[in-house]
Amino acid sequence: MLSDVKKDSIKRISYIEGHITGIRRMLEQDQYCVDVLKQTFAVRRAIEKLEHKIMSGHLRTHVTEGIRGGREDAVLEELLDIYALASK
Repeated sequence: MLSDVKKDSIKRISYIEGHITGIRRMLEQDQYCVDVLKQTFAVRRAIEKLEHKIMSGHLRTHVTEGIRGGREDAVLEELLDIYALASK
């Protein structure tokens, strides 16, 4: 993983963890459901941004290296697996 992608991903995970902790606290304090849902939506968006960042880095490094190294079929299969997971 590229060092800038790794650093940004760790920062995003910390942000997500903070949000999750906040959601737990909101639930324990019987906060208004809509307010809780707004926070869960924010977590979902943060996770999607994290996934995009990691996938972008993967495509720019491992995928291109794999294709240049003659591993086209393996790289394609891996991408299809990821696409299938994302589509569920």
